[in-house]
Order: sequence, then structure tokens, then C-alpha cells
Amino acid sequence: MYVVTGATGQLGRLVVEGLLAAVPASEIAVVVRSAAKAEEWAKQGVRVHEADYGRPETLAGVFAPGDRVLLISGNEFGRRVSQHGAVIDAAKAAGVALLAYTSILGTATFRLGDEHKATEELLLASGLPYALLRNGWYTENYLGDLSGTLERGVVIGSAGDGRVATAPRRDYADAAVAVLTGEGHENRVYELSGDTAWSLSELAAELAQASGKPVAHRELSPAEHREALVGAGVPEGFADVVVDVDAGIARGELAGTPGDLARLIGRPTVPLADTVRAALN
Repeated sequence: MYVVTGATGQLGRLVVEGLLAAVPASEIAVVVRSAAKAEEWAKQGVRVHEADYGRPETLAGVFAPGDRVLLISGNEFGRRVSQHGAVIDAAKAAGVALLAYTSILGTATFRLGDEHKATEELLLASGLPYALLRNGWYTENYLGDLSGTLERGVVIGSAGDGRVATAPRRDYADAAVAVLTGEGHENRVYELSGDTAWSLSELAAELAQASGKPVAHRELSPAEHREALVGAGVPEGFADVVVDVDAGIARGELAGTPGDLARLIGRPTVPLADTVRAALN
């Protein structure tokens, strides 16, 4: 079986879509917090397990010998190491054939990466055949408030001229499908990022060109950036995370373009301009 945990999240849904296009639905299982959100897949023949990373007892019986599992990282910051550890323990007890984990680029030193690195250590210590999918940033991270950005006419940040080699979620999902369904990925580490890195100034210019509206990049100090985020309703803790990530971007930690993502999916990654235009349509 091909098993996807956290399957109803934004990345997980795209992975399941990719698997359904590649293998019979009867060979796919999903692990979700709410089975109701996976009814559409169940009707197609996908096996649905209701379980929660934070409740290890619910993971009993989810995996079976020979399964190829994708562990999509959770979103409960501060709890993820223990939660991911519970999944790894259940997978080890079942004797799965492969456990792929959506981690973070190895070049990242900002605090958001700490739990990913701790999870990698747990996975390596488990002795399971593994694949580390060290994902870079999703282009969609910068387009979530697209209408607001266009209305304000400004892209803010504290990353300076730092560059980010992004790709859309679907590219990363396609890479996960390739690893789950392909051969020779055991005990491999993939540094996944877009083919081209860009700066916030270039993002502003792309938004202006695609929308026909004036958009500029406004560089802020870290303190000003945090204040602006909190003023816009972002929780203080997450505002701190965003500012810390921008500091890492300024250091060049998300700018690498090693090409692993394009090689796994067998095509170039989708450029920033294409994702921006798609978001505007």
C-alpha cells in the first residue's frame, strides 16, 4: 500500500491526486483526523484511517509490512517532534518498506527547521528505510493574501535582497509521488527547491506586471516587520517565525537550486510568473 499521512492538508491532497493518477485506488491508504473529509476518496476505493499524530494509540494498525509511507509534517509547532516520533514508531513496529518525510532544506538554520531536524534524527535512529524530502518554500506562501497585497500595492519583508528558490506545492507533491512509486529511493536525501531563485523586489515586479496594478517592495527592519505582521492580525508567535525565516533568507539559506526537484518530477519546476498568473485567474 501507498500510505499518505496528513492527507487532507494542502500538500497531502495533491499527493493523493497524484497517486490516484499513477496507481489503482485500492493500493492507496490515507491517514486523516476526520474521515468525513476523505469521503470522496473512500468512494473511489481508497482505504481511510482516522488517526491523530498527537494520539499514538490511534496509529495502531494503520501501517502494514511492506507499506510505502509518506509522513507529511504536522503543523502544531512545539509538538511536532513527539507527534512525528509516534508515526515513526508505528511504522517501525509494522515493518514498512519505506518512510518518506517532508522535511526542510538542509541549509536552513532558522528556528522553524529545528523540529524537522529532530524528526530526521528520530527517523535515522529508527533503522527504517527512509527518504528525506527536504522541501524548500512553496510559491503559494507568498500569495495567500494576494488581493490584500494588490490593494495595498506593497510587498513587505525583512529579507533584504535575499532570494528564495520556490516551486508550487504541486511540484513538491509530484516529487513525493515519484519517490513513493519509484525505485531506488531508499536511504536517500533530496534537497528540493525551484529551478530559479527570486527576491521580494522581483516578486513585487511580477505581481505588478501580471495584475496591471502598481506593486512595490518595502524593506523593513526585523522589528518593523514584526510590528506590521502583528498589526495585521498575525499571532505574535507566528510573526516571530516569519521574521526569523526572513533573516535566514537574507543569509541565503533558501536560495539554493541543486535541481533535485526537477530531476524527481522529470520536468522543470513551474516558474514564479506562471504561479502568479494562475493565482490571479
